[in-house]
Amino acid sequence: MSQHQPLALSVDFGAGFSEAWNAVARFIPKLIGFLAVLLIGWFIAKLIARVVDKLLRKVGSEKLAERSGAAHALRNSSYDATGILTKIIYYGLLLIVLQLAFGVFGPNPISVMINAVVAWLPKAIVALVIVVVAMAIARAVRDIINDALSGTSYGKVLATVAWAFIVALGAIAALGQAGIATAITGPLLLAVLGTVAGILIVGVGGGLIGPMRSRWENWLSRAEAESSGAANSISAYQQGRADAASGQPAPGARTTPGTTGRQGSGGTGRRDDEGPFDPM
Repeated sequence: MSQHQPLALSVDFGAGFSEAWNAVARFIPKLIGFLAVLLIGWFIAKLIARVVDKLLRKVGSEKLAERSGAAHALRNSSYDATGILTKIIYYGLLLIVLQLAFGVFGPNPISVMINAVVAWLPKAIVALVIVVVAMAIARAVRDIINDALSGTSYGKVLATVAWAFIVALGAIAALGQAGIATAITGPLLLAVLGTVAGILIVGVGGGLIGPMRSRWENWLSRAEAESSGAANSISAYQQGRADAASGQPAPGARTTPGTTGRQGSGGTGRRDDEGPFDPM
């Protein structure tokens, strides 16, 4: 018969407690450093956001937002365009603060994720600026075309088409800058331009030569007549202003007989060839 010897287990509780205490002692300074960086960074981010908001309003950011139409689009929002941009900058600074704070603990998945977001933030800010500038340019072009072709029937349509085209280009450029859907926006733009070019080549240059020729003749004749009328109106307006500045009556103005004569004393308006004034 084999004899079974008892299995001896020895656990060093002292070494376990010592290792756990060392881990806690190493973690507490890191936690204190994390909280300190977070608190100081939050205060600095809030201060920078206030300074940026005042600077943007002083340089006229709200005027640019009004010209671009962004202020009208945000009329029901609790923030205006400058406030939204300031909030983006504020939260971007907070992400940088979190990046520094989590860096106290060394490499970790949260720091990696925040690093990626922080690296993308400048692109997002530039994309937002591109959208605002594109909308401002589009609105200015629309106003110019509307004013220049206000006397024509196609002026409003042409102004709207130009506005939409510039806004679409700005949106595509902003998405490309932000790195969003770049695999879709580029081919989509090329497809739209290719479709338009194909329609023009096949339709206008192919089987629709006859109908399109008559339509183009009608459009051009109408545009020429309306442009001539607008030019005549502008010329007459300028001539009237010049005549008014020189003190002469405008062309076609009616004059009252007897008003060119020399007025007599007392402001009666008599001509010199009239007889004595008889009150009876």
